[in-house]
Amino acid sequence: MSFIDHEEPAFDDDGYRPNVGIIITNQQRKVFWARRISGDGWQFPQGGIDEGETVLDAMYRELEEETGFLATDVELVARTETWLRYDLPDRFLNGSRMPESSLKTRFKGQKQMWFLLRLMNEGIEPNFELNDNPEFDDWCWINYWKAADRVVDFKRDVYKQALKELAEKLPNSPF
Repeated sequence: MSFIDHEEPAFDDDGYRPNVGIIITNQQRKVFWARRISGDGWQFPQGGIDEGETVLDAMYRELEEETGFLATDVELVARTETWLRYDLPDRFLNGSRMPESSLKTRFKGQKQMWFLLRLMNEGIEPNFELNDNPEFDDWCWINYWKAADRVVDFKRDVYKQALKELAEKLPNSPF
């Protein structure tokens, strides 16, 4: 499988912001689950693709910024074949929860390329303090399929799609 490694425009023609989603699994096939620092939910690490950045570079940058894990701490197992999209609820589009004013009304949702990573050394733990503005303040390992049930509702379908597509790529997959 070849991994997408080319630049993406800041926004596509349909108004979706390019983004990467990261599913980190351990030897027991549980997944890394993190609580947003604002206390408003739990999710997988994810983040936007900067202008001039490749999708793969964005994934590794977001991995380090949001978890403190380095590229050498993980094995890249798979990625989704296509972009998965979700629309943001109106409450996010009005700018009240968007930290970057330039993004307040410029996009209607996100298109995400999802990556499945395997943590190589289970003795290491995330370090949320590497970033000046940490996204998360707590974490745990959860059952692979529980994430789709526990994420905020507007991301639920994308999580289900990503988990389903990537499940068969898990090492020693029972799925």
